[in-house]
Amino acid sequence: MQEKGSISIHTENIFPIIKKFLYSDHEIFLRELVSNAVDATQKLRSLAQLGEFKGELGELKVRVTVDKEARKITISDRGLGMTAEEIKKYINQIAFSGATEFVEQYKEKDASTKDQIIGQFGLGFYSAFMVAEEVEIWSKSYQEDTLTAHWTCDGSTEFTLDEPTGEHAKAERGTDVVLHVAADSDEFLEEARLRTILTKYCKFLPIEIEFEGEVINQTQPIWTKQPSELTDEDYTKFYQELYPFSEPPLFWIHLNVDYPFNLTGILYFPKVKDELQFQRNKIQLYSRQVFITDEVKDVVPEFLMLLHGVLDSPDIPLNVSRSFLQADANVKKINTYVTRKVADKLSELFKKDRAGYEEKWSDIGLFVKYGMLSDEKFYDKAKDFALVQNTAGKYFTLSEYQEFVQANQKDKNDQLAVLYATDPEAQHAYVAAATDRGYDVLKLNAVLDPHFIGQLEQKLEKVTFKRVDADTVGKLIEKDEATESVLSDEDKTRLQELFAKAINNEHMHVQVEALSPQDSPVIITLPEFMRRMKDMQRTGGGGGMAFMGSLPDSYTVSVNANHPIAQRILSADEEGGSKLARQAFDLGLLAQNMLKGEALTAFVKRSADLLTAS
Repeated sequence: MQEKGSISIHTENIFPIIKKFLYSDHEIFLRELVSNAVDATQKLRSLAQLGEFKGELGELKVRVTVDKEARKITISDRGLGMTAEEIKKYINQIAFSGATEFVEQYKEKDASTKDQIIGQFGLGFYSAFMVAEEVEIWSKSYQEDTLTAHWTCDGSTEFTLDEPTGEHAKAERGTDVVLHVAADSDEFLEEARLRTILTKYCKFLPIEIEFEGEVINQTQPIWTKQPSELTDEDYTKFYQELYPFSEPPLFWIHLNVDYPFNLTGILYFPKVKDELQFQRNKIQLYSRQVFITDEVKDVVPEFLMLLHGVLDSPDIPLNVSRSFLQADANVKKINTYVTRKVADKLSELFKKDRAGYEEKWSDIGLFVKYGMLSDEKFYDKAKDFALVQNTAGKYFTLSEYQEFVQANQKDKNDQLAVLYATDPEAQHAYVAAATDRGYDVLKLNAVLDPHFIGQLEQKLEKVTFKRVDADTVGKLIEKDEATESVLSDEDKTRLQELFAKAINNEHMHVQVEALSPQDSPVIITLPEFMRRMKDMQRTGGGGGMAFMGSLPDSYTVSVNANHPIAQRILSADEEGGSKLARQAFDLGLLAQNMLKGEALTAFVKRSADLLTAS
């Protein structure tokens, strides 16, 4: 019996559309055909378990072979198989309407939509025509007394279907899909190319996939097992398989939920460090162990893109546009669930082993802060396990730190002033001046800290942050106490004029202040507001104030009226006073690590002259 007919579709140009529309992703033909073979095999296994198939299962493998000379790729399985009637039902009648309209709708979308046409409309098998000029199906059903079915199509809407007997009949149940590779798809006749595709998409399929005599997949990856079955070594070994050149992970979360959606997977916390250029797209997304993509944006919150690992869910609509993905209820639930599980894991680690958690903070701090900045629900949980570290090396939670400095660092308006350094070594003089007053100083030198500081000021009631070198120590935390100046108003004016003339820089604004005699003779500061805008601009923030980052620095030069050097400058002649004023100013620059080049050379020479003169 041989039958000829037309494939039942509603447009005559379905195959050119498939080939053209999917061209940049044409390697997925192999994923689709192997997945179909796996499905057929699993269905037969299920029937056997239900007692509906009583024959011998035998070896259930999917085999992929390539014959370069004959220009053939063959995908073979020993699954359910199909009768001629089933081929007519499942292969010939493509439920596809409005193909042209669909392509028009999606052609402007991003590249990730290019394989959506297949899965969305049940066209997985027809992806074969992206690389083949002709496709054959040889199939024999598992049912008794059925004939071999042989279907052939050359990429047009015409097909042939017959039931060969004798030596042309298929001996065993199952299906062979034979692709006669087109002239423009030579790359897929290369064994190495096919192996790469199979490794990418089929590495964890639940049925053994054999390619050129070698099984290329693990049928039971660890995310399909229960955590109780696994050891730490299993998790770290799997991580090394996924990311061969990475450092071992810090810790991991094993996900396993079946209601109200299905989701399994393992998320690893890598060592991120303080780098803005962290590598994303390290989470691999699977559907029933078939690799889909490593672009998981929308499936997990953006800050979780820092994690590594695997997510597997049949409930994620993988074959629809990204705009639909964002609105999908299951995706939103998965997104929320993963966020909660990550927060719960961090909270558990913090409570269970605080010392160990503090040791890991340098690696996970950026991740936690990024999450707090980008996800309100995560912030609500993370505020209890986010840490800050002072310049003495001690860690605190946010609430612990407020309690720690509350007694000594409230200003006259009952606002808590948190002092911080971005470079404790370079700002040592300022840190020392603050700690001499009994104040504590935090170390906030991570790349996201300018944004983190801004968030904490919004969230924490009556708390402000001030960089330790943003003002003189007395003004950082203003109290009701006032220090009297030993200079008259006339002397203060003259001193201000002497310094302004000696410095001769329009961006250095001199003011004479009554400070402690123990404080430095000159303190140079960049106002907190200006400094913060510049810090945020450097890390890509600042909002509407980003222009501040491009403005020239405008510093305040606070001259200590009560320091002995002030009297020496005032009592010296004009030349000597100017030289001493410049020397005191340069000391202030040196304390800010701002004295460089020619100015530094002049300072060293001047110091030698003054030492010689004394």
